[in-house]
Amino acid sequence: MNVPLLDLVAQYRTIKDEVWSALQRVVESQQFIMGPAVPQLETAVAQLSHARHGVGCASGTDALLLPLKALNLKPADEVITSSFTFFATAGAIHNAGGTPVFVDIEADTFNIDPETVEAAITPRTRAIVPVHLFGQMANMERLLAIARRHGLKVIEDACQAIGARRSIDGEWRVAGELGWVTAYSFFPSKNLGAWGDAGMIVTSDDAVAERLRRLRLHGGAKQYHHEEIGTNSRLDTLQAAVLLAKLPHLAAWSGKRREHAAYYSKAFAGLRGVTTPVVERANEHIFHQYTLRAERRDELLAHLKAKGIGCAVYYPIPLHRQECFAALGYKEGRLPVSERAAREVLSLPIFPELTREQMDTVVGAVREFYR
Repeated sequence: MNVPLLDLVAQYRTIKDEVWSALQRVVESQQFIMGPAVPQLETAVAQLSHARHGVGCASGTDALLLPLKALNLKPADEVITSSFTFFATAGAIHNAGGTPVFVDIEADTFNIDPETVEAAITPRTRAIVPVHLFGQMANMERLLAIARRHGLKVIEDACQAIGARRSIDGEWRVAGELGWVTAYSFFPSKNLGAWGDAGMIVTSDDAVAERLRRLRLHGGAKQYHHEEIGTNSRLDTLQAAVLLAKLPHLAAWSGKRREHAAYYSKAFAGLRGVTTPVVERANEHIFHQYTLRAERRDELLAHLKAKGIGCAVYYPIPLHRQECFAALGYKEGRLPVSERAAREVLSLPIFPELTREQMDTVVGAVREFYR
């Protein structure tokens, strides 16, 4: 049996009438640019995030870039982030005019290690960008305490973690609630995915929300009046309509992902050669990815693909070892936990529509390899 890593067609079949109705309303209105669906989605995602403002933009990358632009970074200004994540996090720091400073991760959660963050702070540090990797929130309480001590902004990269929660002092806090601003991606493969590129920023800072709205519209709140130089990063109305149709299903989809993860982890318990994902006790994971640590990872990857089972390595090269950042001077061995993760991680199918038969096929193939 072939098992895809992701099956968006299966999701589409369950919601196609709702999505097409939403798209038809946009088409009939002919309001394709900043139509009513955009502010409606902004309000809904802000509410989900316990934030006052949502600012839609063209992609998750822009959702990271625009807040960094709002910091008015200079080339010597440093922004600390994880080396073990997707490129957009560090690329946005560079493209906003700053210098990325890479730090290591926790071995169990794959999230940024607060101890390495504090050790990396210098007089040039302006902000910290923690990534809630694979759908599990980073240790925000420790990171926020560090940021307060040093007068730094915290920008949450929640591009993989919409709807994730963390219990802090006995209260559930959600991704998007605690940072100065938070970036979301609605890339089609995300837990809440558009039918193309789309992103959003949420914040409870009124002033920065107003500025972000200007920055996404060529730097002007009023047409043909430009207070600063911005860019064109509007959230497409058709994409907003798709996302509004999908949003009511998000909690159930994340719940199915958690069920699938629990099934996998039980099936792999005691299997020598693999380490199942660790969910920190304080966290409610949304499992954007189900990521194992695997001995002989590359051989296992080839074995699974030969059997028609979708799997992927997120991420094979840590950011501090990418060629484009060679001038920063990071050598092999500088961030050993990230480097080890890059050699060992393997993500398995976890999409909500996955069947029990499909999961058993995946489990059987993994167990066969290590037998």
